Amino acid sequence: MKNNPRAPRALLWFIIIITIFSILVDFPRINNINLFNKQISIDPQFLFRKVLGNKNFSFRKGLDLEGGTSMTFKADMSNIHSNQRDNALVAAKKVIERRINLFGVSEPIIQTATGNNDYRIIVELPGVNIDQAKSIIGTTAQLYFWEEGASGSAKISPSLLPLGANQILGSNPKKTNLSGSDLRETSVTIDPNTGKPQVQLSFTSDGSKKFADITQRNVNKPLAIVLDNIVIEAPRVNQPILNGNAVITGGFTFDSAKALSTELNAGALPVPLIALQQHGVDATLGSSSLQKSLLAGFLGLIIIIIFMSVLYGKLGIIASIALILYTLFVLAIFKLSAITPYGITLTLSGIAGFILSIGMAVDANILIFERMKEEIRLGRNKQFAIELGFSRAWTSIRDSNISTLITSIVLYRFGTGIVRGFALVLAIGVLVSMFSAIVVTRTFLRLIYK
Repeated sequence: MKNNPRAPRALLWFIIIITIFSILVDFPRINNINLFNKQISIDPQFLFRKVLGNKNFSFRKGLDLEGGTSMTFKADMSNIHSNQRDNALVAAKKVIERRINLFGVSEPIIQTATGNNDYRIIVELPGVNIDQAKSIIGTTAQLYFWEEGASGSAKISPSLLPLGANQILGSNPKKTNLSGSDLRETSVTIDPNTGKPQVQLSFTSDGSKKFADITQRNVNKPLAIVLDNIVIEAPRVNQPILNGNAVITGGFTFDSAKALSTELNAGALPVPLIALQQHGVDATLGSSSLQKSLLAGFLGLIIIIIFMSVLYGKLGIIASIALILYTLFVLAIFKLSAITPYGITLTLSGIAGFILSIGMAVDANILIFERMKEEIRLGRNKQFAIELGFSRAWTSIRDSNISTLITSIVLYRFGTGIVRGFALVLAIGVLVSMFSAIVVTRTFLRLIYK
């Protein structure tokens, strides 16, 4: 069996490059080191910050390691039929989940609680203070359209009217049947006349019909756009609008227009939410427990290295080096993902998934080495035994890892919160362990036994 002599060297250089890259990403920033009576700082991510901007290259921790905010809301079901209240509560929970995902908060815990006609939603957000949590969840973004009421119709209590409705719509405003639930999507555009940002509204088919009916009966009349019980704009309808599109131009900045569009895209809450309590949550494990968990993982890695070195000698040392590189690669992935809005959040269960994947990486090396031993016992030379050992162990490694990946996908798809974090970390560890065993270990063995 002949191999391209340049291939192992090319792979070796590739491994060296990604190893240096991983070390630079993993190594922490150190400030104010006293060297030769001078205060210096070491920033391994200096070049990355120049290219990617002033990003924070640090691990993103979950609620159990970092703490965060817990908020409890009561759903006002006074206007919801008793048969639909459970569905309304579930719908409100899904809206909050979508809104939190749009704002990039990772690993949230969102639960519902019912009893004695009391409907509540409990939200826990890791790494988010109370003010941030209010801006994400507390803004309900309930959108309605109000029009002038017919003379002689029943009047609404002033306390129930949107702020500013009387001044615009007269003494008897009326809420229409068009709301934020009829929105299909919103986007930020630029007003061609003023050059200022505006929020473009696009309605569903039912919403378009409602909007057409409303504009037809309100020609030459104001139509108030009410967000969270405040009139934000009241344009006059010059002609019926039949295409199902509307525009909100409230003197926005680009950031405020984008924030409003994001809130509306997250969906209008089907029921109003009343904040019952809110408080910060300390890390349930704390820094000391985190250090103990990492220490346990480090000790496990050292024991595995000793075990492999004693049992397989030179092969075990090569596998141990590959295992150390595997650890560097995975930690670099965790850190790099943290600079994105949907990065990997480390929880205790995620750390457990990472340590489990280390054992699986060793398992692949053991399968390869045992097949190599069999080939050597049959009289093969070492170079030939290496190639046969890898090729014949590959099917077992592939099948076992694919089954683990399938399990991780199922857990991530149907799990919530911490379970999804465990599944994601385990899947990444399995993929990197396959690269470590098949590429890194194989390249080292080829070069040593050449």
